[in-house]
Amino acid sequence: MSYSFSPFADKEIPKSLSLFPELTARLLANRGLLTEEEARAFVEPRFEDMYDPFLMHDMERAVVRIFEAIEAKEKIVIYSDYDCDGIPGGTILHDLFKKIGYENFENYIPHRHDEGYGLNHDAVDEFIKRDVKLLITVDLGSTDVEEVARAQVGGIDVIITDHHELPPELPRAFALVNPKVRKNTKTLEHENTEYLYPDAMLCGAGVAFKLVQAFLKKYGEYFNVHHGWEKWLLDMAGLGTLSDMVPLRNENRIFAYYGLMVLQKTKRPGLVSLLKKMNIEPRRLNEEDIGFMIAPRINAASRMDIPMRAFELLSTTDHEHAKTLADHLSRINDDRKTSVAVIMREINKRFKDREDTPLIVVGNPSWNAGVLGLIASKIVETYNRPAFVWGGETDEGFKGSCRGDGTVNVVEVMRLTESTFLGFGGHEHAGGFSVSHEKVVILEKALCETALALPVREKSTHNGIQIDSILEVKNINSRTLAQIKPLAPFGVGNPRPVFLLKNVKLCGARHFGKENNHLEITICDERDNKIKAIKFFAGIHSFTRPLVLGMYIDLVCTIEESFFAGKNEIRLRILDIECCG
Repeated sequence: MSYSFSPFADKEIPKSLSLFPELTARLLANRGLLTEEEARAFVEPRFEDMYDPFLMHDMERAVVRIFEAIEAKEKIVIYSDYDCDGIPGGTILHDLFKKIGYENFENYIPHRHDEGYGLNHDAVDEFIKRDVKLLITVDLGSTDVEEVARAQVGGIDVIITDHHELPPELPRAFALVNPKVRKNTKTLEHENTEYLYPDAMLCGAGVAFKLVQAFLKKYGEYFNVHHGWEKWLLDMAGLGTLSDMVPLRNENRIFAYYGLMVLQKTKRPGLVSLLKKMNIEPRRLNEEDIGFMIAPRINAASRMDIPMRAFELLSTTDHEHAKTLADHLSRINDDRKTSVAVIMREINKRFKDREDTPLIVVGNPSWNAGVLGLIASKIVETYNRPAFVWGGETDEGFKGSCRGDGTVNVVEVMRLTESTFLGFGGHEHAGGFSVSHEKVVILEKALCETALALPVREKSTHNGIQIDSILEVKNINSRTLAQIKPLAPFGVGNPRPVFLLKNVKLCGARHFGKENNHLEITICDERDNKIKAIKFFAGIHSFTRPLVLGMYIDLVCTIEESFFAGKNEIRLRILDIECCG
């Protein structure tokens, strides 16, 4: 086992944090929050501390154009991405128009497989035919130069709301509302890191919320919307923020914190039905429920069916329809899990006795294009190598997805093998591509040769695990949990606190789950204080040495509260185990 210690894991805590309980102060210091003011703002975020939405590029221009469209009764289309950021963001704008009584609008979400990511020519042409006058994007559009130009020439004003990095050539939209616009956006010199907006790390739903916030700040009284109504939309901003893996600092901390608070009180029939289906009590909903339960079901709609089903779930006011949709999304999410499991079994058989290659290239024409990214991620986890996975046959060839393991830049690998692809894109750690029927047969050879010629970066020796503090079994109790909770919700930029328990005795072990593929152990100290610890998809042979009752181990873990069958208990979530001696 390899890990590192956070800066204040065993150092004296700054006196500026002395008003907090000892463990809370240590965790705050480990996250770089070293002054009382910073720590208080983090532990007790205030909605009022949000930045003025009009600081964002083109915000004034955007809300005025929306107002003019409403006054002129123009047809408006809200065009959202198909994931659990774009769909909640589209719901935010849908709810605004419903609130002010404007009916001449529609939500549109492109089909993942047929239309792909972003604006597309066919959809734009259809909007022109139907006399749409205003197109508002959510979580996309910043790179769609041709499609935006096509819309503008066709008489449609385009307002882009997005959070993705901007390309050197910006689309000539009516308004570009993106927190990543830099102060010199017209030339876009990328070495200048100064953004116009104080927090560039918002997600797509967060940007949509800021648009609504700005609109109501300017026109809320005109439309008789009472001050603060927009706070009820924080559930969708929070859902997008926690699903899209953006850093939970600054405004994102506010979105996540208050978003969860609103979600726990949700009156949305779709969410009420979905939570009931998953046996989650709304008031106990947490960020892990969103990441592992809700977001996969929302995303399953575009992977296995059509994304509008997920939008309907979030926006419907019909309780019967909500129940039907919740059942449907749960069912296709199960189909998604089955599909991934079947494909992984096939891959494991193929690679069982194959010699090592610098990266893994694998595919099958019948594999669902919607799960290729999930498969690539699982291959990286299993084989510790970059993975390129193709499937989803089309007339032109195949779609593909790739994930890196930190040793090479996957987009650089594709760029150096450019002639092999019909198209590709992405960033250092993940990407997508398309490949022809003729070239797919040489894809593995071409990519492996390119990867072998590139310098290989060493992987982190501690796999990103940082210990926040060393604990003893006797100290794992409700008081300790109470000192951790003020930092929730956890996620990117604010990881769940990690603890090290040294030289504890393994006094129990069992497998559980339908397929007995999860592990539960019991550890105890010399005074027979005991605590349970679990790890999903693991067994007694999952560590450097097989676990044997009576042995002593070092345990790296997080602490959590489990609610099951009306009971709650404190337990540990195993990250790693090393046998002592």
